Amino acid sequence: AGKAKNMQYLAVYLIVMNVIAFIIYGADKAKARRGQWRVSERTLLTLAALGGALGAQLGMSAFRHKTKHRKFTVCVPLFIVLWGALLAVLIVWLR
Repeated sequence: AGKAKNMQYLAVYLIVMNVIAFIIYGADKAKARRGQWRVSERTLLTLAALGGALGAQLGMSAFRHKTKHRKFTVCVPLFIVLWGALLAVLIVWLR
């Protein structure tokens, strides 16, 4: 039961991180359009690295934001793959 609970916590964490990443990418695009203070690229990439990569990718696509920046077009998909691999390992390990 403990392993299942840990997976539930991880699922909630990842959902929250992805929603936050999506919102922040959208907010940063809106700020860019208005010429306002921006979210740093380091923060945007950190959100992706900490589990929000899918939300970041969806935000990049939905808002057409950072899609011409190589570090985003390489790192965000890489983080998706890494998180996918980690989840696959955890699912097998926690059976």
